[in-house]
Amino acid sequence: MNINKKKLIMIVGPTASGKTEASILISKIFNCDIISADSRQFYKEMSIGTAKPSKKDLYEVSHHFINNISVKDKYSSGIFSKEVNEFLSNYFLENDYVIVVGGSGLFIDSIIYGFDDLPLVPESFRNKLNKMYKKKGLSHLLNRLKVYDPKYFKIVDKKNYRRVIRALEVSQYTNKPYSSYLTNKKKKLKNYSLEWYGLYPTKEKLRSRINKRVDDMIKMGLFDEVKNLKKFKELNPLKSVGYTEVFSYLEGEISKKEAIDLIKINSWKYSKRQMTWFKKNKEIKWYRSIGGLINSFKN
Repeated sequence: MNINKKKLIMIVGPTASGKTEASILISKIFNCDIISADSRQFYKEMSIGTAKPSKKDLYEVSHHFINNISVKDKYSSGIFSKEVNEFLSNYFLENDYVIVVGGSGLFIDSIIYGFDDLPLVPESFRNKLNKMYKKKGLSHLLNRLKVYDPKYFKIVDKKNYRRVIRALEVSQYTNKPYSSYLTNKKKKLKNYSLEWYGLYPTKEKLRSRINKRVDDMIKMGLFDEVKNLKKFKELNPLKSVGYTEVFSYLEGEISKKEAIDLIKINSWKYSKRQMTWFKKNKEIKWYRSIGGLINSFKN
């Protein structure tokens, strides 16, 4: 195996930016497989609300890490990183190119940089903090984090309750700041070269694409999909945009129109959080359109 010829192509960007379409077109140029790094497309029960590639796309191009687990399974970016790198070790024995596509920054970075070794925390700690979050809100958890770990408090995404809870559970269980376990050492792999590409349409275009995607999801039966998953609504995979809003509708808390409007609003907010993450990576070459990105591979 000549490792100098092996190349991993990263295609990233916010939700509804066109990543899936672009990755399929590029995979046909290089005759290679695609790895999904979308943290919701892993789950076989969640299809419409996660905008998975169509059956036709999945038939035409080999995709990996789509429909590979159940919402009932415990899964993490650490497990994903390990499984992807095991896959790549075998895949690159006979292939020179592979594409990784997704908008889940943590999962994408985990493939390249790995993770710090964090202590195992009993699930009871997380359950207790989740109950606290529901009862007292995110601001209460943030105030606690500021006391336990002021260093991490300064840099944490203060809108991401899962990150806040993760830091709190480690800090409380070990009686040491969560930040003390973070080495920030990048464990970049050396078995292949890496190229970063990003899709980021104009704000007007992206908002339009998001709204159209949500409308298409509704037509495809999103409400029925979520209704069938109601018994799993307390599981983490279902606590995501497109599902929580419909659960609220099913519980009689909001109208159907309000649920649809909220999905569009929250999808837009999510896209902005995604871009906040990706903009930290200065290696990404950004393109406004799918065509522009595809042409960069043809020239």
